[in-house]
Amino acid sequence: MPPKPRSAEYFDGWYADRVATPTVDEVMNRHMDFPPDTRAGVVPAEAIPELAGELRLVPGSTLLDLACGRGAYGLLIAQRTGASLVGLDFSAQALTEAGEQAARMGVSTASFRIGELTATGLPDASVESVLCTDAIQFPDEPASAYAEISRILKPGGRVALTCWEPLDRDDERLSPRIRRADLGAGLRQAGFTDVQVRDRPLWLARERAMWEETVTLDPGDDPALRSFHAEAVRSLQWTGLLRRVLAVASNPQLPRHKVLQALARSVRVRGASESAVELGMSQPEARFATRGHEH
Repeated sequence: MPPKPRSAEYFDGWYADRVATPTVDEVMNRHMDFPPDTRAGVVPAEAIPELAGELRLVPGSTLLDLACGRGAYGLLIAQRTGASLVGLDFSAQALTEAGEQAARMGVSTASFRIGELTATGLPDASVESVLCTDAIQFPDEPASAYAEISRILKPGGRVALTCWEPLDRDDERLSPRIRRADLGAGLRQAGFTDVQVRDRPLWLARERAMWEETVTLDPGDDPALRSFHAEAVRSLQWTGLLRRVLAVASNPQLPRHKVLQALARSVRVRGASESAVELGMSQPEARFATRGHEH
């Protein structure tokens, strides 16, 4: 019986197939502007400085690369900032490749461990920053992923997420997972502050160009090329229906329940405008956060 789609076993086979077929990484790296031996995804190299800056890492701080896959993005940021890296994924094959990639890049401060996006197994308030590239849409209950990120981040810690969002949430041509993707709402509901969601159309243009080349390839019987080709065919049907986004936010300086209590008290006395300024939130964030807590 073949492994269930999106399961750890499925991705173990998917990553192993790609090791045996370097053509896939060659095409991806060329379009995403990575060096030839990089094993990355479809967030382009031009994003690395922005991601590193938004995560506000310093030497000695710890970055969690959540659902890290083969680890390229966390490793590049750790290499750039001097931070320690914890890469977490549910695919053992991906983590094996991540360890190999760390050795090639000379990043000695990286460690990798098995874990789930919604259940990392890390202690509360244990990392300064969390990165999650193109995976936040996968959990069946997205709120649990945002809550887990908030739990493991230290007060004041930073998160950076990349994903796709629908231009029209009612467009049934898109998968349910993408139609419900709403990074700003997910972060705010989990209690994050300073939430920003930015369009990155140039990332999407690079991705589209990659898929347009990929559909011209003859995959033959190669499993990695067949999978890559099929993904290209699907993706070209969807790219015009999507926006490419980067979302960044801060974990509150206080635990979430204390923030809500303080906000609810302050909103009753002073109103949302003054309360938001005092706690470093926008007025919509203050109103959103206190729904159900104003009694």
